[in-house]
Amino acid sequence: MAGESEPSGRKKDAAATRAALLTAAQELFAERGFDRATVRDIAARAGANQALLFRYFGSKEELFRAAIADRGHRVLEEGPAPELLGRLLAGALDPAAAQGHWLQAALRSSGNDEGATAIRHELGDEYVRALSELTDAPDAELRSDLLLAWLLGIGLVRSVYQRDPLASADPAVIAGHVLSAAQVLLERVDASFPLS
Repeated sequence: MAGESEPSGRKKDAAATRAALLTAAQELFAERGFDRATVRDIAARAGANQALLFRYFGSKEELFRAAIADRGHRVLEEGPAPELLGRLLAGALDPAAAQGHWLQAALRSSGNDEGATAIRHELGDEYVRALSELTDAPDAELRSDLLLAWLLGIGLVRSVYQRDPLASADPAVIAGHVLSAAQVLLERVDASFPLS
């Protein structure tokens, strides 16, 4: 099939259109959550039409999965496992950063069955697996789940509820406390923050 056209009539690269839709979805799911982000608004923000959104992703649910998985996988791949918790904290503590989009989307969509399932399958299992490698304890998965639950709680209280003193606390101070405590559960966690 010939290239798709933007409203201006200029041909647009399929990969660029897909990437623009994914970025727009990440932003809108972070701002509004799964239920309130519409495919119309996502397509409009990306400068594409809804038909292309459905062509590349099939459904809003699959777009959500792709949006969550894309950023979440990049966080996993950005560095070694001992620094993973620090990278996750950086996103939780600075939701304006691009890496914060998936966390905001996860928090704002967790009440939706599809959103919760996507979060659990696309990220939870992989993060638990990666973090579990940071301890030799027999209950490594439980320890990893505890830290991820704490991280989500921090994101919820700081970014969604905006409750002080956590909402206004210095990210480096929060990260210092969390990473120091995390080393009790996962002894090979890198407590450096910010990461270089």
